[in-house]
Amino acid sequence: MKIMTTLKSILSASVLTLACTWAHAQDMKVAYHVNSGIDTAATVLGNVRNHLNADPSAKIVVVTHGAGIEFLLDGAKDSKGREFTGSVSELVAKGVQFRVCNNTLSSRKIDPSKVLMDAKIVPSGVSEVARLQSKEGFVYLKP
Repeated sequence: MKIMTTLKSILSASVLTLACTWAHAQDMKVAYHVNSGIDTAATVLGNVRNHLNADPSAKIVVVTHGAGIEFLLDGAKDSKGREFTGSVSELVAKGVQFRVCNNTLSSRKIDPSKVLMDAKIVPSGVSEVARLQSKEGFVYLKP
């Protein structure tokens, strides 16, 4: 009887250890939700850059809709007159993905060809955020 209790305890501890090890071994997956205007884009990109500096293996997807798409449009510039293209391309080279809401493009009558080539157009920004969380296990961040 005592042997069975000891074996159950050892088995439980082993399963718990394996589960914790597996959870720790998984890469961090983060969805950044951006719906604020171009004035906050530099901060968002800085947050993503800092995130990657702290955790280079993190998988990051930046999902934009509403005013949040503005920095991903061709020719968009920050408050110092610098185009966002370089910063976006730099992050894409590090594995970051950028997604733009087609509903926003349609409602604002923006030609999809104006979206930076490094960004992917998705049917709906908010549904993309929800999908990443519920179907792919992404953590949600709203900078």
